[in-house]
Amino acid sequence: MKGKILVIGSTNTDMTAFADRMPGPGETVMGTDFVMGPGGKGANQAVAAKRLGGDVSFVCKVGKDIFGENTIRHFKEEGLDTSGVMFSSKPSGVALITVDKDAENCIVVAPGANGDYTEEDIRINRKAIEECDILLMQLEIPVPAVLEAAKIGHELGKCVVLNPAPAPSEELPAELFKYLSLFIPNESELEAITGCSVNSQEEAMKAAKVLMARGVEKIIVTMGSKGSLICDGEKISFVKAHKVDAVDTTGAGDCYCGSLCVALSEGKSLEEAAEFATKASALAVQKAGAQVAMPYREEL
Repeated sequence: MKGKILVIGSTNTDMTAFADRMPGPGETVMGTDFVMGPGGKGANQAVAAKRLGGDVSFVCKVGKDIFGENTIRHFKEEGLDTSGVMFSSKPSGVALITVDKDAENCIVVAPGANGDYTEEDIRINRKAIEECDILLMQLEIPVPAVLEAAKIGHELGKCVVLNPAPAPSEELPAELFKYLSLFIPNESELEAITGCSVNSQEEAMKAAKVLMARGVEKIIVTMGSKGSLICDGEKISFVKAHKVDAVDTTGAGDCYCGSLCVALSEGKSLEEAAEFATKASALAVQKAGAQVAMPYREEL
C-alpha cells in the first residue's frame, strides 16, 4: 500500500530569463528568451511527487492576487489537493531567475506570502500531518514554522524529511535535527550548516557525520553532476548521476526530493529511492523551467 506524502512549503511564480552569461554588478545583459511559470521549492516538490504517482497533499500560503489565483488553478490542474492552501495579506511569492548558456542559474526570491507562515498555521493543519506517512519540507518558509511541523511529525511517528534549501543564513535550532528522519542538503547547504568544507566525497562524508551526531537519522548529500552520497545509519553508499545535456538546472534538487519521497512511500530502500530520484532529476534538467520540467511516471 502506498504511503501518503504531505509537503509543507513555499509556492512562487517563477520569472526566468535566459542569457549567454550572467550580468555583473551594474551591468545589463541582453537575454535570449523569457518564461513565466509556477515554482517555489515546496510546490516544485509537491508537483514532482504527484506527477510520479505519489499520493500528495500540499500546504502553502498565497496572496489574494492574480498570482495566487493562477497558482490554485494550476494545482487543481495537476491534481493536487488544494484544501491546505491558505491566504495572506501579503502578495504571492515570486522568483526572478537568470539561466546562462551552461544551464547554471542564479535566483532572487521575493517570498511574500511564503514569509507569512506562522506556527499557528502549522497547528491548524495538524490533521494533515496526522494523516500523512511522509512529511517533506524546505526552508523557503520561516524556520519556526518548519520546526513546529517537524516536532509534530516526529511526535506522531512520521518520516520527517527536510531539504534545507535555500541554505540558512542563521544557525538552525539544535532541537530541529533530532526531529528529522532524513536530511537532504546539497554541498553548499551542508557547508553552511556544518561549517565544514565540502569539496569531495570524503569531505561530504565527514560533514554528514557531524549532522548525524546532532541527531539526524539519515542523510543524503546531493552533489549535482557528481551524484549523491547516502548515509543510512552506519551504511554509506554513493549513487552516480546520469550524464545528460542539461538545459536548465532550476528545480533539479526539488525534483530529486519529491521523487525520492515517492519511492520511499512505495517501500523502496533509501538507496533504491536515490536511484529513482537520480533518474527523475536527470530528466528534469533536460527541459527549461521548474514545475513544467518535472517528469511524469511514464517518462521513467
